[in-house]
Amino acid sequence: MASNDERLLATAIYVSSFFTTIIGPLVIWLLKKDESAYIDYHGKEYFNFIISYAVYSVVSMLLMIVLIGFITIWIVGVAAFVFTIIAAVKAYEGKEYRFPLVFRIIR
Repeated sequence: MASNDERLLATAIYVSSFFTTIIGPLVIWLLKKDESAYIDYHGKEYFNFIISYAVYSVVSMLLMIVLIGFITIWIVGVAAFVFTIIAAVKAYEGKEYRFPLVFRIIR
C-alpha cells in the first residue's frame, strides 16, 4: 500500500501536467522514481500517455487536410483532459490506473 506522501506525489504528477505538460511531471518522477515503485509506475504511465496522445494530436492535425481532423483534435483534447483527472483521482486513492488507448513504450 502506498504511503500518503507517495499518493500525493503521484497525484502531483498528473495535476502539475495542467500547468507544465512535461517539466513538472518529469521533475517529480525523476526525483522520486528510485524511492517509490508507486511513483515510478505513475510517472511511466503518464509519459506513455503524453507520447501516445501527442501522436494522436499530430495525426489529427494531418487529418485536418480532409476536414475530419477538426473533429478528432477536439476528441483527443477532451479525452486527454478527462483521463488526466481520472488518473489523478485514482493516484490519490492509492490505485494504479492504466490510460486507455496508450502505447506502452516506457516500461
